[in-house]
Amino acid sequence: MSGAGNAPKQLVVLGDSGVHGWGDREGGGWCQRLRLEWMNLPLAPVIYPLGIRGDGLERVAARWRAEWSCRGELRRQRPQGLLLSVGLNDAARIGRFDGRPQLDVDAFAFGLGQLLSEMRTEVQVFVLGLTPVDEEVMPFANCLWYRNDQIHATELAMAEQCRDADVPFMALHEGMQQEPGWLGWVEPDGIHLNADGHHWIHHQIRQWPALTEWAGMSPNITNTPMRL
Repeated sequence: MSGAGNAPKQLVVLGDSGVHGWGDREGGGWCQRLRLEWMNLPLAPVIYPLGIRGDGLERVAARWRAEWSCRGELRRQRPQGLLLSVGLNDAARIGRFDGRPQLDVDAFAFGLGQLLSEMRTEVQVFVLGLTPVDEEVMPFANCLWYRNDQIHATELAMAEQCRDADVPFMALHEGMQQEPGWLGWVEPDGIHLNADGHHWIHHQIRQWPALTEWAGMSPNITNTPMRL
């Protein structure tokens, strides 16, 4: 899985509207912010943001191999890293506050475990946790109820599956909720993050030792102050 010569590594980022950067009208989302930052660093990995709004685990599982395998920049090369950011849409409850989730926690955990087992035989995998929502403005799109208890349970299941698969995982849900004023980082729809929310995630990711060590860089913990 190593690149040829001095060619930089490639990192495929798969997920939903968070990867796409929906809501960040300033920087295009946390993934775009990281892509632009790394673009200015010699031999930093090339990032391919591949987020699709509304995607859940099953859709990402269906497309990951085709998305990953076609993005090698040199002959016979495939990206050496894959960052997975999915699960928020799976946690939404349908129709009412106590409706059934799109994918219950046990089913999500089983599916994620299968997916990680498949991915890690081909590529170095990293998994990003889930962000909190503003429950006061639910339902989303008049039919989906996102709840923080369901999201928290889903993220715990993600962490457990990653431990079992020896895959680096970075939690987000509790950490963001501990930040003063975090609700101001959420768009009026209650689930997508605005520029401040994406800025916060970017700040966490650029300090993530597992990812920065894989990328061949030291964690960048300066020059990105949180905005008040």
